[in-house]
Amino acid sequence: MKILVINAGSSSLKYQLIDMESEVVMAKGLCERIGIDGHLKHSPLVGDKPVFNEDVPMPTHSEAIAAVIDKLTSREYGVVGSMKEIDAVGHRVVHGGEKFASSVLISDEVMGAIEECIPFAPLHNPANITGINACRAVMGDVPMVAVFDTAFHQTMPGKAFMYAVPYEYYKKDGIRRYGFHGTSHRYVSARCAELMGKPIEELKIISCHMGNGSSICAIENGKSVDTSMGFTPLVGLPMGTRCGDLDAGVIQFIMNKYGYTIDEMLNILNKKSGVLGVSGVSSDFRDLDKAAGEGIDKAKLALDMFNYWVAKVAGSYAAAMNGVDAIVFTAGIGENSKETRKGICEYFGYLGVKLDEAANSKRGEDVMISTPDSKVKVFVIPTNEELVIARDTRDIVAG
Repeated sequence: MKILVINAGSSSLKYQLIDMESEVVMAKGLCERIGIDGHLKHSPLVGDKPVFNEDVPMPTHSEAIAAVIDKLTSREYGVVGSMKEIDAVGHRVVHGGEKFASSVLISDEVMGAIEECIPFAPLHNPANITGINACRAVMGDVPMVAVFDTAFHQTMPGKAFMYAVPYEYYKKDGIRRYGFHGTSHRYVSARCAELMGKPIEELKIISCHMGNGSSICAIENGKSVDTSMGFTPLVGLPMGTRCGDLDAGVIQFIMNKYGYTIDEMLNILNKKSGVLGVSGVSSDFRDLDKAAGEGIDKAKLALDMFNYWVAKVAGSYAAAMNGVDAIVFTAGIGENSKETRKGICEYFGYLGVKLDEAANSKRGEDVMISTPDSKVKVFVIPTNEELVIARDTRDIVAG
């Protein structure tokens, strides 16, 4: 079975074609500047076909999907003979609210439910819907599956997902903690259990997904029991440009003093805050590391704040689960910044964590970076959300 995995943004579309017999990625690519002028980078990963990297007109996502299919099936760049070889499509959908606790076969009823979740993810769900509709228009009756970022966290108990506001806001409006990055947390926790040679049902794992957007998840017996992001992806850790946890009174104070509208304020909190806002340098941790090394104090402060918050939240999850067996680092920063991992692990002496400096210097592979006698094991595991989406799609379509 060959499955096309689609991750649609408002003006972009990422994809992978995966052969599920071997779980080998046959091709991957990125459509950018959809609705503007359009650009496609398509990389065949089997055979000796060349990379296509050129401008392609893409007024809408439908033209982007058509361009992807054209390259996947073309004589010069293709990896399949025809569309008939693509058995199903798996779509990443950011928000499923309380409606979806697992991946589902897409139907008109499911599309309606995804649309109802737009108020919870106004920047993401419309783009996901556009990508699904574009695929349906171009690919006809090929079965399609929706895989939700929020679904993994639907196992959280009420004490973890409820906010201490009047209960009616939860019942009437769905105000609660939903969490995100669920597909990533699900993948790395399962892989961690494999590496430890133990059933995930017997483990307590803290997963640290650290990228431009970052979240931590407490996973007990294979289920999410708490996570740092909330009603939106804005809260939790200080991130690349997002503020993380913040006293709501700060928002009122700044808005009143400077006359900002709520949209202007949210733009500041989403796009001008985080380590960018503190450092004044960059949202990229590589730039911050360099600046801190050059003696720029605010860059060092931003890095210290991030490490502190990861350690603090992870520590609270060790308490919430009454113990922890393993801590996992993943995503762009988690997989690539040995300095950040070391800075965080320095807080974990009370857990009996001992860092293996040589192992911590490795990149691009599954690796245990704690010493063999470390009481809590620490791993770096590159995430693979696309593979999770493809596996769910295969399982649902195969019945």
